[in-house]
Amino acid sequence: MTTRPPNRRHSLSTLVYRHKPIPHSETSHPGDPIPREPQGGLKTMRDMSPQLQAQLDVGSPRSSGESLGDMSNDTSDSETPSTPLTEHDSSNEERFDKLPSMQSSPQREKKRRASTTYVSSSEEIKRLLGDGNGTKMLEKFCCGEGCCKLEAIPLSHAKLGLRPIVRPDNAAFRFINPTLGALTLDTPLTKVIDLPESKTSFGSLRRQSIAEKFPGEEHGHDAASVQTRAPEYMKPHPPYDIYSAPVYGARELTKPGAEKRTFHFDLDVTEYPEEGGVDFKVGGAVGICPPNDPDIVDAILDQLGMPRMVRDRPIRLHTTGGRWPTIWGDEGARELVTTRREVLTWTVDISSSAPTKPLFRVLAEYATEESERQILRYMCSAQGQSAFCDLRTGPHITLQQLLEAFPSSKPPLEALLPSLTQLMPRFYSLSNDPHVSSDREGLAGRRLIEVAVTVHETQTHTGDKRSGVGSGFLERIAMQYIEVEKQAGSTSIPGIAGRALNLRVPMFRGLMSNPLSREFASDGPMMLIGAGVGMAPFRGFILNRLKNANCANKIWLVQGVRDSMLDEIYQGELGAHEKEIKKVVQSRAAPPPDTQLPVDSASDETLAVKEHRSERKVAKYVQDEVRTQADIVWFVINALDGRIFVCGSTKGMGEGVERALMDVAIDKGGLDEETAKEFWDQKKKDGQYIAETW
Repeated sequence: MTTRPPNRRHSLSTLVYRHKPIPHSETSHPGDPIPREPQGGLKTMRDMSPQLQAQLDVGSPRSSGESLGDMSNDTSDSETPSTPLTEHDSSNEERFDKLPSMQSSPQREKKRRASTTYVSSSEEIKRLLGDGNGTKMLEKFCCGEGCCKLEAIPLSHAKLGLRPIVRPDNAAFRFINPTLGALTLDTPLTKVIDLPESKTSFGSLRRQSIAEKFPGEEHGHDAASVQTRAPEYMKPHPPYDIYSAPVYGARELTKPGAEKRTFHFDLDVTEYPEEGGVDFKVGGAVGICPPNDPDIVDAILDQLGMPRMVRDRPIRLHTTGGRWPTIWGDEGARELVTTRREVLTWTVDISSSAPTKPLFRVLAEYATEESERQILRYMCSAQGQSAFCDLRTGPHITLQQLLEAFPSSKPPLEALLPSLTQLMPRFYSLSNDPHVSSDREGLAGRRLIEVAVTVHETQTHTGDKRSGVGSGFLERIAMQYIEVEKQAGSTSIPGIAGRALNLRVPMFRGLMSNPLSREFASDGPMMLIGAGVGMAPFRGFILNRLKNANCANKIWLVQGVRDSMLDEIYQGELGAHEKEIKKVVQSRAAPPPDTQLPVDSASDETLAVKEHRSERKVAKYVQDEVRTQADIVWFVINALDGRIFVCGSTKGMGEGVERALMDVAIDKGGLDEETAKEFWDQKKKDGQYIAETW
């Protein structure tokens, strides 16, 4: 998974629900409320009888609202060389060909959705809200960004004779493209927020006095040291420090041409300190404290006009209160030694947080160009409320881009820091059972934890892609390791060259009591539902289960990917029963382009990918497979010690799976909608239905 925001746990009652009947198949029997233990592994749609398949073709639409069409084009891994399932029975096709042709029921015309109007100017908001006395009705739909506080620019200020705004002529400003309406240099702006209170100051410090006055800060403060070593004062979980974990191994899990790149890491925690008896657990999540991209840090220091000779000079940092620059340390005044580069690298978020009004206010205060200053003041005024909301909810904007868009604003770093948010840790689920990994041959008593990270990318104003703070940092680490291993070739023992780089990942133990870890049990039936990197923690579940029981009789995995030949992670790493317990569902309908494949490569793997791309697939989603495997869902959730785990993105997959589970309860259990909601809510409270989504 890529960088993880705080987990979002939705009650089923908050979803807009529309029932979709589950299909009739050998793995799905609507109207049969008796939970029955499945015989064998997950079955494919081709395992059902031709009569049931024909019935499903006619009556079971896809979850996206489009017709699923010919189910013989099942997009599971059973049709690709990567994850073969049950052998195909050709006799089914012969019997199917002999069936009389069936007329499809006439397709009902789709009901037209209500139009959505996006209010983009103060005049439109005023027209909708009138004089402001009727806004009570809209309070429950409020976005929290203060749109109701907007004040329109008087029309008289748009008349000729007033000095016009000169928009900055650069690509960064054109990308932001704020809605300025009738704004002029002479437009009076009201309710402009005050400058943020300054709680930070820098003081000079002689390098020779560091050891005497700050005995714990004798490490290097040069640029190279700052980029590789997290400051001790960050304290992600007091009283414990950040642990610099050696990278024991790194590899890319996805293939060339995958829409998103995913990397696997083996981190050495042999010397991780004891912390209150808490240990790494299967299903737990570790916290990674990533630094900001050093190129972006240097670009911002250049934009602020900071001389290079002072960027790495040790200074005293004084704070008058609060937790900053620690993460979760105690509140209070602090005095510590640091450098300007270190502060900007480790303690403030310069790339992933949306701009705030205090930031615009600081930039306005130090803008020397009149039009830039007026635009920046407008963004933190009552008149610019609509433009501010649009900017926060539109394309991603970074501090670097704002400084490029308004080049005359060069605030001192001390003045800029209070308007920036804290750079927070990123949490990644363990993709292994730490005890199983530590028993691997050749480790010589070392303890390893494993994580999978998907690189998150957004578009920039230059047309390039910007990687997420956490996933981008880990990708840079992985590529260094992979490149040196490639250069070493077969003449070196795998891992020796990579570990010689002494690459480190700043981390801490993190969440070992999160829902996935807390509710995991080593016995009892389990159904695991994940998409993308959300499947990673389930690898640890399965490896743990293999130690104690016959996995094939106790666990079932539904894994969603875009393309099984490119995006399926941990293929072949789930033990001897992988083919029986796993069903891969791929959502990419059209064949992907081959532009990213090696041009002259003739390897078997590359040829298989090219052959796979020549086939046009029918898109299918995880929630579709949940409905298809309704019998297993119903058996697991009604077993005394059964559990269903869901892990992945809330948008699309998480919400879609919740709706599919509602469908199963309604059709299998004969429940009405309200009772089905209560059923699943109770299963959540009982720890039998666990959803970890973000």
